[in-house]
Amino acid sequence: MRRWLLELGLGLVAAALGVFFLMNPAPDDSDNAPLALELFVGALAVAGLVLFRRRRPVTLTLLVMPAGILLAMPMGVTPIALFAVGLHRRARVVIGLVTLHTAVVVPLYYLAFGATRWFYESVVFIVLLHVSVVAIAMLVRSQRQLVASWAERARQAEEGQRLRVEQAKLAEREQLAREMHDVLAHRISLLAVHAGALEVRRESSPEEQRAAGVIRECAHDALEDLRTVIGVLRAPAEDQPQPTLGDVPALVEQSRVAGADVGLALDSDGDVPDTVGRHAYRIVQEALTNARKHAPGAPVKVAISGGAEHGLDVAVRNTLTGRGPTMPGAGAGLTGLRERVALAGGHIEHGPTPSGEFYLKAWLPWPR
Repeated sequence: MRRWLLELGLGLVAAALGVFFLMNPAPDDSDNAPLALELFVGALAVAGLVLFRRRRPVTLTLLVMPAGILLAMPMGVTPIALFAVGLHRRARVVIGLVTLHTAVVVPLYYLAFGATRWFYESVVFIVLLHVSVVAIAMLVRSQRQLVASWAERARQAEEGQRLRVEQAKLAEREQLAREMHDVLAHRISLLAVHAGALEVRRESSPEEQRAAGVIRECAHDALEDLRTVIGVLRAPAEDQPQPTLGDVPALVEQSRVAGADVGLALDSDGDVPDTVGRHAYRIVQEALTNARKHAPGAPVKVAISGGAEHGLDVAVRNTLTGRGPTMPGAGAGLTGLRERVALAGGHIEHGPTPSGEFYLKAWLPWPR
């Protein structure tokens, strides 16, 4: 709306200039054009100015200049059209148009009126008018370019600052991960050594040896996971293999080997996208970890179903039990799952049920 008001305002200014030129004809007005022709051509010129001043300023000026030389009304559009050229085109273009117009107007006016006072006054007025509007337009264009360059510099500075902050955060996270790796690797290595010693101890029963073997294998897997985390920090994320829905059965089997009673029902229509499958894998992984921590020995049921029309449902249930020791937890895993699912565009809910179970249910949208 504001743009059209500006265009209409410039059209009114051009019409007012045309009326001024029409009310001040040459001393010998015997060759003046009919008023109807003046108004018709002037209306066309003003309409062209309103519609094409921004998109085709050079073409508009080239069409208006001949009409402005012969008629008074279109003459009022010529300086506004030159102003548009100076505002939206390079300096040499508008200077060339002003020079062309002056080179045509001066000899034609001299042939028509001779070396009279009216000739000199008209030529000086037209040249000064055109030079003034062109100078103003070029000044405004330069000021806009300067402001745009300042804005671009500010944007680049903000982008550079953002990148520096991100790099600092990545460096801090990498350092923290390395420290955690050093500490945990030492403790897990000791755990694996003691489990291995218990596994080969002659006095140990077969059940104790099997349990020690599972502990040793889990400690070894934990060390491998720590090395993978460091590798992810060192290499781009796209270079690292990511789990998919097809890896969920292997994840469940690992829990079964460790002694957990885990049931799996996997029913999905079609090929599940890798991104959706990766989210589902992480949800099941966290749910099984929580079940081992807070309800050791309790049966766990994992159900994954869905398709392209309804999305993917992931449900994990386990019986709440007070048997056995529980491992400490800070609740950060469920918080991370909520953030992951929210970023994927889904939703998640979890909590105890009246029947004495703990449930975790998530819905993941299917990308279109």
